[in-house]
Amino acid sequence: MITKTPAIFTFFEEVTDPRQTAKVEHSLIEMITIAMCASICGVNDWQNVERFACMKQDWFRKFLKLEHGIPSHDTFTRVFARLDTEEMYECLQQWISSLQLTLQDQGVHIDGKVIRRSFDNSNNTSALQVVSAWASEQSLCLGQIAVEEDSNEITAVPKLLDLLELTGAVVTLDAMHCQTKTAKKIREKGADYILPVKNNQLSLKHRIEDIFEAYGEDDYRDKKVRICQTNETNRGRQEFRRYTVAPAPKDIRQRGWTYARSVGMVYRVCECDGKTSEELIYFVSSLPPKVRTLAKQLRSHWTVENQLHWSLDVTFAEDDSRIRKGNGQEIASLFRRISLSMLKRNKSIKASLRGKRFMAGWNSDLLEDILAGK
Repeated sequence: MITKTPAIFTFFEEVTDPRQTAKVEHSLIEMITIAMCASICGVNDWQNVERFACMKQDWFRKFLKLEHGIPSHDTFTRVFARLDTEEMYECLQQWISSLQLTLQDQGVHIDGKVIRRSFDNSNNTSALQVVSAWASEQSLCLGQIAVEEDSNEITAVPKLLDLLELTGAVVTLDAMHCQTKTAKKIREKGADYILPVKNNQLSLKHRIEDIFEAYGEDDYRDKKVRICQTNETNRGRQEFRRYTVAPAPKDIRQRGWTYARSVGMVYRVCECDGKTSEELIYFVSSLPPKVRTLAKQLRSHWTVENQLHWSLDVTFAEDDSRIRKGNGQEIASLFRRISLSMLKRNKSIKASLRGKRFMAGWNSDLLEDILAGK
């Protein structure tokens, strides 16, 4: 039976309260605790956070003082709109560090997502775009950062990388992040990278094309070339992939890709509903030219879409969120990603994410297990 604040919330105790001390009735850490518990249990807006807390008030009082009762939804709205998001991100990193995980040879997949209904025409603000780092084998969102207004993901990713502990990991991103500065930053963090190469790096793309055309003239029989093939069938969709990799020549490293050790191409054929599509993708990597290792990491990049983004939209209704005031949507998105990670990592019960959210709301023992990381 829970008798003290769950360990995860202790990492948020030092977040600066944006309110004037004389006007504070409700403890900030208690509000964060309530909101995150509510997010785990299927609540997606501040009004229902208040309702959830009122219904679970006896349970919360086991480890929270709640000297002035449950905060109103207006209080949640005002306070979270003014929270320092950078401090919240740092607290998330402290919690992840406490888990003492190893990312050695594991994929960390970085991608951006727009929260579509978070725009506010009355204040002329566009929808919030968040870049997240997903560790697929750990089922954990390692961190997030918002893309600033009038900016893009390219400038946000280096800031996200600065937050993360990535020693030993293999970082994958999409083609827009095929930048020498990004590659260098990843290596400085003690990680390796795999980056698709498209037209935003045209000279590099042409050089890799030339490399594989030369190998192709000898039918890829050169001993330096490695090839593997995969066939997958899922719900009537059949995909064939052929991965071809080779060592990165010296001249590519001289072009600014100092840490490049391999180059490769992926030929993909997809058949679905009687239609066939083909795609050829080139990539550069700081990993050695071990084709099965590279193929595994490239394939797992899409877990950031189908394990993180899809779950946020379908289970957490993130795209429908109408939280729009100040930093509120960014704070809510952080709560969702922490909640999703905790739900995915929970092994105490077998159920879908949606099922776990409902059951945790109904069963305090299960909620306590999720908070305890069981």
